[in-house]
Amino acid sequence: MIVYEFKVKGKEAQYRAIDEAIRTSQFIQNKCLRYWMDNKGLRQYDLNKYCAVLAAEFPFAEELNSMARQSAALTNLERYQSLL
Repeated sequence: MIVYEFKVKGKEAQYRAIDEAIRTSQFIQNKCLRYWMDNKGLRQYDLNKYCAVLAAEFPFAEELNSMARQSAALTNLERYQSLL
């Protein structure tokens, strides 16, 4: 389980931005997990390329920088490969 923890005293717009970033990260994780399940034998590089495809396909995913997208994708890959 991934836990996002932070302490913030911000404005409402900042809270919305944080929530949106978390939702986008979870979206990337879920899409990459489904892609990995449908295409066994994928590697880290394949998921990094898929993150670029997701960014091109979904405008809200493009707002998350590439390192954050790739990190979200690899989080699930590492977790589920350890279960196999």
